Formats: sequence, C-alpha cells, structure tokens
Amino acid sequence: MTPRRRQRLVLVSLLVVGVGIAASLALMALQENINLFFSPSQVRSGEAPVGTPFRLGGMVVDGSVERGDQSLDIRFDLTDTAQSVTVVFSGILPDLFREGQGIVAQGSVDDSGLFTATQVLAKHDETYMPPEVADALEKAKAMGVQ
Repeated sequence: MTPRRRQRLVLVSLLVVGVGIAASLALMALQENINLFFSPSQVRSGEAPVGTPFRLGGMVVDGSVERGDQSLDIRFDLTDTAQSVTVVFSGILPDLFREGQGIVAQGSVDDSGLFTATQVLAKHDETYMPPEVADALEKAKAMGVQ
C-alpha cells in the first residue's frame, strides 16, 4: 500500500468514526428529551415504563381528590372512562385544577401502579381538553362499546 493510499484510508476511517460518534450522541440527546404520553388504560395494562418519566392524561374523577391537612400533598384518581390511575402530587396545583377537569400530569409510575407527578397541567376553560387526553378518551370509549 502506498503512503498516499494509507493516508486516505486513515482519513476515511477517522471520518466514519467521527460521523458514527456524532450520530450516536445526537440519538442519545433525542432519546433523553422524548416526552411520552400514556392514558390510564395503557398504564393499567403495563404499557407505560416503570420508573421512567412520562405524561399521563385524563379526567380527574369526581370525589377522588384528597388534600393533606398541613401539607401541599394531594392524591386523586385520573381516568379515561375505562380505567383509573391514582396520582400523588406535592406542590401547588394550577388554578384550573378541579374534579371533572381534563389534565396532563408529568411524572413516573412505580411497581404498585401509583403515579407520582412532578408537574400537573390544566389548561384554559371548561371546554378545552388537551388533544392527547381527547384521543385517549375516544379510544377508551371505543374499546368499551365493542
């Protein structure tokens, strides 16, 4: 092999390795920023990853909200009309949070099926529903009809 060919081979090899490293770093960064959405039915069926943060959306079940006496802890059930998941949250809830309201909670589920929220989002007026929640409710209704 001539020195010129060896130099080209080394250069091409370094280029391929560099592109491979850049692609793997980009994929790792994208994977960490992925924000998955699951419905209560999907969480109950085991589709949601245990211990990994994701978004859970549904309607707050009427009569399920339990507030801590001397703390900011709150516990409530979230449903898609087919299944319910218990959510615990410690913090200040949005002003629009109430029973019967569509919300999206971000957090993770543990082995027992309890969802621990780090953030609770409720938007707009009583007619607004996040698109993911509306889709999950429609799918749950379709499954219940069949």
